[in-house]
Amino acid sequence: MIILLIIIADQVLKVYIKTQFYYGEEVNIIGNWFKLHFIENEGMAYGMKLNEAATGKLILTLFRLVAVVFGFFLLKNIVKKGYHKGAIICGALILAGALGNLIDSTFYGMIFTESTFHLAKMVPFGEGYGQLFHGRVVDMLYFPLVDTTLPQWVPFFGGDDFVFFGAIFNIADAAISIGVITLILFQKRFLQKHQPETEVVGATE
Repeated sequence: MIILLIIIADQVLKVYIKTQFYYGEEVNIIGNWFKLHFIENEGMAYGMKLNEAATGKLILTLFRLVAVVFGFFLLKNIVKKGYHKGAIICGALILAGALGNLIDSTFYGMIFTESTFHLAKMVPFGEGYGQLFHGRVVDMLYFPLVDTTLPQWVPFFGGDDFVFFGAIFNIADAAISIGVITLILFQKRFLQKHQPETEVVGATE
């Protein structure tokens, strides 16, 4: 249920942003510290790429596919072996996030037109901006909690613009981050197998 709900929320928001926002469009939601800012990520986290060639994008998407398949079997094994519910929930969050971004990478290039100065549209399968496994991940959540210019006296970076938490991400990324961070913080508790209580049988005379 966790996986299903996250994927639905993630994909609904992505499709809405993709079809209702121009590329680079920004809308304030709460003051100036929570915004929707539409960008597309062609690579890994923070826009990193394996290389500039199309093969790099293909390798990355196929790696995500293998990771998701492995994740399903790993999560099934964790449930079967009776690990703490916290570990199962964290695993579900991570898997849901990986699957959410895999959907973008695999199919978005086939079903959407390019996002530029025109709003993108959903088109028949195969008539989109790219090929299978070459889609771009849609990002939109932006929390610039501090947006300022550093004082001139700051070594090396004085006078530069500074944004605290300038990353733009999506619900799938958030699910992965929450799952990983929580698992690290509570690993000693969560990575313990559930020990069923043993029934004490009284001695018979």
